Amino acid sequence: MSDQPILEMKNVHSGYGSIKALKGVSIKVMPGEIVAMIGANGAGKSTTLMTICNIVQAEQGEVLYEGRVINKVNPEKLPTMGLCQVPEGRRIFPRLSVEENLILGAFYRNDKDQIAKDIQHAYDLFPILGERRRQEGGTLSGGEQQMLAIARALMTKPKVLLLDEPSLGLAPIIIQQIFDIIKDINREDGTTILVVEQNANLALQAASRGYVMETGEVTLEDKASSLLENPKIREAYLGE
Repeated sequence: MSDQPILEMKNVHSGYGSIKALKGVSIKVMPGEIVAMIGANGAGKSTTLMTICNIVQAEQGEVLYEGRVINKVNPEKLPTMGLCQVPEGRRIFPRLSVEENLILGAFYRNDKDQIAKDIQHAYDLFPILGERRRQEGGTLSGGEQQMLAIARALMTKPKVLLLDEPSLGLAPIIIQQIFDIIKDINREDGTTILVVEQNANLALQAASRGYVMETGEVTLEDKASSLLENPKIREAYLGE
């Protein structure tokens, strides 16, 4: 593993007009890691991902990807650089088939043979998508749509995958499946993953390190195993 972060935020401030959502956020994600970001609703977790992707502009500080400042890079260019986000709420193309959604994930690529192999790889990771390949995305269950959103992002061949609340609105058995697959993607493909998640327990079980956010600031950073054992974290986020 490299000793240089693949993704880094340095003292980043951002927000929505007069609302300051991030107040000096600094994080590092090393190549090959799964890093979890936990916190209450409105803590700034999703804004962190949107600021990384320039959907929300950083007003101060730097976002670096592979050592390069990307604050001004067009959000549409980031997937071609290997940085891809699966936004909260899935946002698949509901009237297109599962397979058409995956093909659109490879929109920037022209390696046709490899695209076909990667679609098959997606079906190996998510067998239910293979069974539903001709079905319209909008007719899938919530869990299947989340799987499709992740699979479509993988078609960009990301080095870093940003996942925003992948468990939102899903049944516990599906949530466990999603997190098992997240770990598989990291282990098999070596994809670096930054996951923002309200289900702190599962996120920290999957991750090697974690950050805790409160009201737009990182208040704690530690190994995920240490955070899981921290009495304050257990009380605040694990319902104990």
